[in-house]
Amino acid sequence: MSSPDSSATLPSSSRMSFPEAGQRPSPDARSLVVAVDIGGTFTDVTLQDPSSGRAWRAKTPSLPSDPSQAFLTGVRLALEEAACQPQEVGRVLHGTTVATNMILERKGARAALVTTAGFRHVLEIGRQDIPRRVNLYSWVKPKRPVPASRILEVRERIGVGGVELEELDEASVAAAIESLRKLEVEAVAVCLLHAFANPAHEQRVAELLRAALPDVAVTASTDVLPVVREYERSLTTILNASVMPGIASYVGHLEERLADAKITAPLLLMQSNGGVAGARTIRRAPALTVLSGPAAGVVGARDVAAACGFGDIITVDIGGTSADIALIKGGEISLTQHGQVGEWPLSLPMVDIVTIGAGGGSIANVTKGTLTVGPRSAGAQPGPACYGRGGTEATVTDAHVVLGQLPESLLAGRMALERSLAETAIRKGVAEPLGLTIEEAARGMLAIIDSNMVGAIRVVSVERGHDPRDFTLVAFGGAGPLHGCSLSALLGIEKVLIPPAPGVLCAEGLLAADLKAEFSRTLAKSGRIDEVVVTRLYAELAEDAKSWFEEEGVALADRREQRVALLRYHGQGSELAVCWAGDATSTEVQFSKAHSALYGFTLDAAIELVTLRIEASGRMPAPVREKLGRARGAKAIATRRVRFAEGLRDVPVFDREKFGAGDSFTGPAIITQLDATTLIPPGWEGEVHVSGSLLLARE
Repeated sequence: MSSPDSSATLPSSSRMSFPEAGQRPSPDARSLVVAVDIGGTFTDVTLQDPSSGRAWRAKTPSLPSDPSQAFLTGVRLALEEAACQPQEVGRVLHGTTVATNMILERKGARAALVTTAGFRHVLEIGRQDIPRRVNLYSWVKPKRPVPASRILEVRERIGVGGVELEELDEASVAAAIESLRKLEVEAVAVCLLHAFANPAHEQRVAELLRAALPDVAVTASTDVLPVVREYERSLTTILNASVMPGIASYVGHLEERLADAKITAPLLLMQSNGGVAGARTIRRAPALTVLSGPAAGVVGARDVAAACGFGDIITVDIGGTSADIALIKGGEISLTQHGQVGEWPLSLPMVDIVTIGAGGGSIANVTKGTLTVGPRSAGAQPGPACYGRGGTEATVTDAHVVLGQLPESLLAGRMALERSLAETAIRKGVAEPLGLTIEEAARGMLAIIDSNMVGAIRVVSVERGHDPRDFTLVAFGGAGPLHGCSLSALLGIEKVLIPPAPGVLCAEGLLAADLKAEFSRTLAKSGRIDEVVVTRLYAELAEDAKSWFEEEGVALADRREQRVALLRYHGQGSELAVCWAGDATSTEVQFSKAHSALYGFTLDAAIELVTLRIEASGRMPAPVREKLGRARGAKAIATRRVRFAEGLRDVPVFDREKFGAGDSFTGPAIITQLDATTLIPPGWEGEVHVSGSLLLARE
């Protein structure tokens, strides 16, 4: 990246039309900030000097057996690149998939559930609906994370309105404790009926459990998800309890490694809601991190798009294992409480992301003459065949290598790509079984993976009332810039934005994230909006938010609160979240507009208020963006022979580090950098924005 030049501007172009860049305030910060995102294949690191915006980046293979080792390796590489000392780091930000992987791979702690007498089978009953995209007659209910043999009942009853109907029988709690000892559990979730309306019994049970079982992780639902719906609340509490010991161990190990490396800065971890929180909060509610990395990518994409003047974007984060897709309208990141991890619902507020198994490591498979690609992935070990680490199955990365779309090495020459190994894998795994040439097989693999991702993009756009052609596609992740233009062409999108450091954007998104937490309260009984009740409950939630602000050390001037109401029509089974407009009438109008936009209609029925929420955020210093110097004239450093659908072409290769603001180029072209490779096919052209982003458009 060239040195910043505050006077540099992007010249106007008669061929391309992009909005002007906005200005961001400079933070009052003196220490370096390091951000680390651990993905399934690579660990990405960005080290930034907040005062100047200068950044140093590193990328190293992930180590699934010990993620903290790759964490420290990446940090050391970035510090060496910057010629800085560990003591200069003032803040450490981290996005992690440890909790996600523990849930998906069912490697969490041996957990049990304590619930109200008569509700032992709440998990097995679940819900009557089945996933949308499965066959009604072939779907098999997924195995529950806690079997009925590890579900204990205690005698008590809180009514729907929060009134105590039956006192807590502490003798039944003592009996449950003895059973838990015999079961040798490592974690316990406590979820009692209607605890969200009155948590007294549940908190007492959790207190007794913690006193009697000091070595067991105990989670009460009211500490994680104090809202209506027993199945989702029970499952979320169980998942949180099961990953609590592992996350506590991981965070503790990470803090020890940082201390050994002489980095004493506070550790902040990314949450699924797009904000960061301190290690203490994450130890208490580790399930908040299940979409940690992807959420950071969405935050980072919004930040780089805003620097270029874009507010309506579709983000496509393509890594080694998965593709994470989100839609941002007007610069606002949408949250959902209908998230899912694997086959289980997780009803914590999280960035509304659709994830599919499509990435550079996605494996091609031929079954009965049919070619599929993904969701199975070669991951970090052994990785694609071209990595030369023992992988023998054909992957998407191998297809790019065969077609000449990737250079001979990655990571600034530290990782060589073996074309012969890629050709062998595709020939044996795809070409020969289908009677195709190696190049035809490779193009077929890429066409299938692109089609899979287009389907996921339609889920967040078309299926939610948005025309993707009205948005700019932001492509990032290690493989995103290779697919950005082809995805846009399939969707009719005219503009593509490639961030300055697309391969490490999830790490850079951490730099743009604020501290964040949500505080929810379900009404004792849903019904028409009662403004007196709303005022009282929001006051109680504001006290919870105040305690969190003080725990996290957020200054008064940096505190922000957003009030949200979850509403539904009478008779509906789910709610829509809208901002509280200050009074019942205005809020109901907002709900009707949101319902019409999402579903295409409104109902002539009473609008009911179900849950209130305060989204609290503590403003962090906004990252300063380094500006590029003036255009220097884009000159190719090499030429590659690349196979497109139209045939073989000689394609110029550019070094992105040599670009200046306003440099332009036309496709076909390949742009290389440390963390990613950008493919610009024929029929596309691009310019370099002063912020460092590449702005691509169809001719």
